[in-house]
Amino acid sequence: MSVTQSPQEGKKISTPQKILIIAGTRPEVIKLAPVIRELEKYPHHFKPHVIVTGQHRELLDQMLSSLRIEPDEDFKVMEENQALGILSAKVLTHCHHLLARIQPALVMVQGDTASAFCAALSAYYFQIPIGHVEAGLRTFNKYHPFPEEGMRILIDSISDFCWTPTHVGAQNLKQEGIADHKLFITGNTVIDALHLVLHQTKNVVSQNLKAIDFSKKIILVTVHRRENWGDNVQAIFRALITLAAQHQDVEIIYPVHFSPTVRNMAYSMLQGVRGIHLVEPLDYISFVHLLARSTFVMTDSGGIQEEAPALGKPVLVLREVTERPEGVTAGTAKVVGLASDQILNEAEKLLTDPKEYNSMANAVNPYGDGNSAKRIVQCLRHHFFHDCARPEPFTTNQS
Repeated sequence: MSVTQSPQEGKKISTPQKILIIAGTRPEVIKLAPVIRELEKYPHHFKPHVIVTGQHRELLDQMLSSLRIEPDEDFKVMEENQALGILSAKVLTHCHHLLARIQPALVMVQGDTASAFCAALSAYYFQIPIGHVEAGLRTFNKYHPFPEEGMRILIDSISDFCWTPTHVGAQNLKQEGIADHKLFITGNTVIDALHLVLHQTKNVVSQNLKAIDFSKKIILVTVHRRENWGDNVQAIFRALITLAAQHQDVEIIYPVHFSPTVRNMAYSMLQGVRGIHLVEPLDYISFVHLLARSTFVMTDSGGIQEEAPALGKPVLVLREVTERPEGVTAGTAKVVGLASDQILNEAEKLLTDPKEYNSMANAVNPYGDGNSAKRIVQCLRHHFFHDCARPEPFTTNQS
């Protein structure tokens, strides 16, 4: 191999290592973007190769455009109402041919999607090292969320680098037998992405939000989880209808997921209700600025439980259990279940009780300090080139 000089460290290093980064959905792109940007700072060390599977086509394209990421290849695997088994088979097949051709030094995946799992499994078959961003999240119920809980456990079990956001995640992995040398506590890269967007853009308002009265209290709602489809979604929507009727000073904004199941129910129950605004999914920049202007968030999403506290926004988790218990422990989030009355009661507290609101809004965010991508890349530099120390773990006491 050829040898070059590292401008960062002044040490001789070998030819740049190919890092294959695979994403299928909007959250994956958001959380991998800071790592891609950080890898690009070290062209003598790494050559990132970005692949998208197209698992969530519309949201994925929107996010790639917002973050100015141009993938090297696109699998384009998505079809309407595609079964998980069929999707997985397609991604696995594409990954097999890609890895045989590219032969990267490492395959990097994020989170708990079918794209992430199949990419990791394919890398395992080729005996290529696997790096898992956001490792160690657990609900300890393999069907909640489904299929994410199973996917994340399986990815962690075959990964060589488990980049976990918090000490809780590291403890989960240790209990499952993951060796200490594979564990790195980095914080969550979603906080890096959040700061990146807020610092680089001004306060923007999407065309979808022009009708919103921002002088009122803003409640941001996201609902899309597969396990909430059916009766659970109806219970959530009933709570929103009652909340809107009881509070004239509130605007509820719900960017409706592209899932036909979710969209059909949302529009049948919520369209035309005063105070509830159904809008198309927002690009990431618009979403972050809407989040910053919100009073609080009601969500069944995972990532927003991490993002909202970074902006001092309380989170009501519309689920029975969360794989992010750190926020609940810290007081930034509260799991409110799926009963309409309970959801309504907890939302009422945040709207009417300043003490309750401030206790959540002012709690310390346990998920990151904006330097997670630096720690991940430092880990890879330490492993491949030995030109830096193993990164110090993130803690909530760090500045």
